[in-house]
Amino acid sequence: MNSLSETRVSRKELADAVRMLSIDAVEAAGSGHPGAPMGMADIAEVLWRGHLKHNPKNPHWPDRDRFVLSNGHASMLLYSLLHLSGYDLPIDELKRFRQLDSKTPGHPEYRHTPGVETTTGPLGQGFANAVGFALAEKILAAQFNRGDHSIVDHRTYVFLGDGCMMEGISHEAASLAGTHQLGKLIAFYDDNQISIDGDVSGWFSDDTPARFRAYGWHVIESVDGHDSGEIHRAILEAKNDTSKPSLICCKTRIGFGSPNKAGSHQCHGAPLGVEETAEVRRELNWPHPAFAIPDEIYQEWDATDRGELAESEWSSHFHKYEKEFPELAAEFIRRTRGELPIGWEDAKKRYLATFAETDKAIATRKCSQNVLDMMADGLPELLGGSADLTPSNLTDWKTSQSIELVSPGGNYMHYGVREFGMAAVMNGIALHSGFIPFGGTFLMFMEYSRNAVRMAALMGIRTLFVYTHDSIGLGEDGPTHQPIEQTASLRLIPNFETWRPCDQVETAQAWFCALERKDGPSALVLSRQGLDQQPRTASQIDNISRGGYVLRELGENPELILIATGSEVSLAGQVAEHIHREGRSVRLVSMPCLERFLSQDAEYQEAVLPAAVSRRVAIECGEPTSWYRIVGSQGKVIGMNQFAKSAPANELFKAYGFTTENILEEVRDLF
Repeated sequence: MNSLSETRVSRKELADAVRMLSIDAVEAAGSGHPGAPMGMADIAEVLWRGHLKHNPKNPHWPDRDRFVLSNGHASMLLYSLLHLSGYDLPIDELKRFRQLDSKTPGHPEYRHTPGVETTTGPLGQGFANAVGFALAEKILAAQFNRGDHSIVDHRTYVFLGDGCMMEGISHEAASLAGTHQLGKLIAFYDDNQISIDGDVSGWFSDDTPARFRAYGWHVIESVDGHDSGEIHRAILEAKNDTSKPSLICCKTRIGFGSPNKAGSHQCHGAPLGVEETAEVRRELNWPHPAFAIPDEIYQEWDATDRGELAESEWSSHFHKYEKEFPELAAEFIRRTRGELPIGWEDAKKRYLATFAETDKAIATRKCSQNVLDMMADGLPELLGGSADLTPSNLTDWKTSQSIELVSPGGNYMHYGVREFGMAAVMNGIALHSGFIPFGGTFLMFMEYSRNAVRMAALMGIRTLFVYTHDSIGLGEDGPTHQPIEQTASLRLIPNFETWRPCDQVETAQAWFCALERKDGPSALVLSRQGLDQQPRTASQIDNISRGGYVLRELGENPELILIATGSEVSLAGQVAEHIHREGRSVRLVSMPCLERFLSQDAEYQEAVLPAAVSRRVAIECGEPTSWYRIVGSQGKVIGMNQFAKSAPANELFKAYGFTTENILEEVRDLF
């Protein structure tokens, strides 16, 4: 590593292998983006063959360098690199680029292709993920490295283009990276001045180097992206400055090697065509047919031997660390595997029992903080934070320690007013391993970060989103801050679980379910106002984890089922008592997580919501659409179909029908 060694074939040929595989795959698919892989092939060759620490035979080695292709439309660049380096990505998969069930989808997908560290495509987010990777490395190193034992010591490299630079999230992430002096983060800016619409000078005239210097980055300007020597020297310079993240600004030519389309947006997002592909072969002096790579080029690219050697050296070092610090070593293994601590189940039962004993009415945001106070010390992998709303979200806890330059080994991030950046950085932290990240903001401001929330679900990673001030109950701040449709829209995201608990016990159980869920993200939607504690049996407490359960049964053989979440559960309980006094049998169902309930088996769903009972009313202070699949054609949903106003919460609930009297009228109409 760290050198430009002599090769049996020229470095140009090694880079041209990447170019031609990318061109041929796009041509075979009839769609794709050949321009960026052609333009960045020389940079990739120097980085991957001379500097990147990785083992193709073990893509999950904890101390590998992370590589992120933020401009994910250039996916064939990454697939070519993985194939040539020796990952489990055979040439037949490159031939099936963009085809159904291939390992080479249109944009890189985490968990789908060996060696892909994160799903990229929505521009700028890969860059923010990379900041998360680098942040996780720095915090984990501070927590585990001891003396000469640097078991956490790797870098994060990220490629990004003009589109990533234009996206607002790049500003949020770059600013945060500079503030935390993430010296092991190295970004390569593919400065080719071309985007889909053409030459970017008409809409992107930023002084990018000055911008990044202002963020506190080490900037290396005007590197010839087609000169291996310049690229290598720039990487060495970046690696030598560990006090700041580095941006290497590479001047490249999009579609390098194409006689008629290089330097133009014509090669950005479409195949070159048969004739132009033949011209490229002549231009590059590449005599080989499509997808044919000479053995000597494969041999030069193969990273297996040096990768296994690097991991072996690290393993030997780790064994020495393990002998000197056995408890730390065991904890490192546990955390990087994503396993919860031994004794977690017993601890969880104790916590739930404690919360079940109280009858105090408090806001669920405060319930959440109480849960953190109780469990956080036993979960050192928890890495909390907030987008500058800690006193409102209550996402810190009694023993939390802020992550700062002087104390990078803490467990609480102040993300600043960067909701989108926070969400995408948390995704990077979750992907890195070693941490379970969570971050808070107002539910309304989830909108700023929606695409990163969706990406967490798409990747199936354990990122936790804490959203407080969940309804018109926040009152006087008015409609700009009152979430109406946000909870319903979160429920629309596949592989995402949205919890809206009604009291301390449900809040605790929601936290535990989110922490235990390894295959997807969760949101906790929490109230500002105090909520009454509900009495429960032990079996009811267990059933909270199933998303919905029978909270109260008033009479036998229910004629009516009331379904509610959050602050409306107590209200629904009052309505149920009134209806029961009128001689009706009523069942009250608390449904803190609709998605979790709908994933239960049919027998359980029928036990909670028997099909024979058609009189159903769902009550939630939000957009009602998600409840119609539960109440059926003969039921009702009492929700919000309009924006509210600025006023005290009690006045708003009355004005919009969330009162016992109004709901009673709606219910009586069903009989």
